Amino acid sequence: MGSTNRRAGLAILVLVAACLALLLAFAGTASANPGYDYYLDGSAANVSPATTPGLLLAGGATDQDDAMRWFLKCAGGGDIVVLDAYGHDDYGPYIYNDLGGVDSVESFVCQQRRASWDPVLLDKLSKAEAIFIDGGNQWNYVSLWKDTPVEDAINLAALTKPVGGISAGLAVQGQFVYGAELGTIRSDQALKDPFFSHVTLFKDFLATPVLAGTITDSHFVARDRMGRLMTFMARIVTDGWATRVRGIGVDESNTVAVNQNGRAKLYGMGAAYFLRTNGAPEVCAKGRPLMFTNVSVYRLSGASAWFDLRNWMGQGGTSYKLSAIEGVLSSTQPGGSVY
Repeated sequence: MGSTNRRAGLAILVLVAACLALLLAFAGTASANPGYDYYLDGSAANVSPATTPGLLLAGGATDQDDAMRWFLKCAGGGDIVVLDAYGHDDYGPYIYNDLGGVDSVESFVCQQRRASWDPVLLDKLSKAEAIFIDGGNQWNYVSLWKDTPVEDAINLAALTKPVGGISAGLAVQGQFVYGAELGTIRSDQALKDPFFSHVTLFKDFLATPVLAGTITDSHFVARDRMGRLMTFMARIVTDGWATRVRGIGVDESNTVAVNQNGRAKLYGMGAAYFLRTNGAPEVCAKGRPLMFTNVSVYRLSGASAWFDLRNWMGQGGTSYKLSAIEGVLSSTQPGGSVY
């Protein structure tokens, strides 16, 4: 009888040991997973060339090679970190192989918020000569990085180094952000009801000084986003976040490069749009169409045109005014085009 009990006890101990081994193995696997995928194109060694601050605002769809070369020049040809939250190594081969002239491109595709405290990622961000945010869904970026060390690292880098983004990576660069938490929203939906549930706005995600008081949007003309950008601006004023708001919309396959003095140049055959409020909206209420008049617009187009973000004035472009009356946009341009 005693022998039987001893055998049963040993069997239980073996079972417990096996379970513990499985748990430890699982824990080791979990701890080894930092919450992101990592890709390296180029050298793993760190370099420290001189950098120049600047912003790259790419409207989506396709990149402008010359604009990216300008961005990489600001980075001094050093180490570029690409942040992503949906894909894979999209930009590493393009930057390192196609454009060239950099030491490395390190891409971090983040899947979990805990990645924002990962020491390896934070170290790479601190040593990078430039940070570029890929496209996708801006809600991934807001939900993964807001109020985390990654947010702090991007803001710190922007003071002395170039920071850029395309599509969703552009949309998160202003002080105010359309987060797309519940999915996207069309201009007609936003203009009809500025408090529609899909108008999900956030503030103080990134803090690039030249984009203070500004909200940005991408795929601008191609997806007819003028109305929703005006609605976002109206909401920001109505919600008491600012008394005056600026908006920047960049069309697909176009890129705005902003130098350290705040002067913006357009790369591409389309346009970028710089909006500014001149007062509060007349009607911005739940369930009611937007009424918001006298919003200033500057359309930047052409290789020789420029726009000064610090003084909010341009040369070589077109100035006009927009109004939303009962949720319908009207323009002072000849022919009435809102673009």
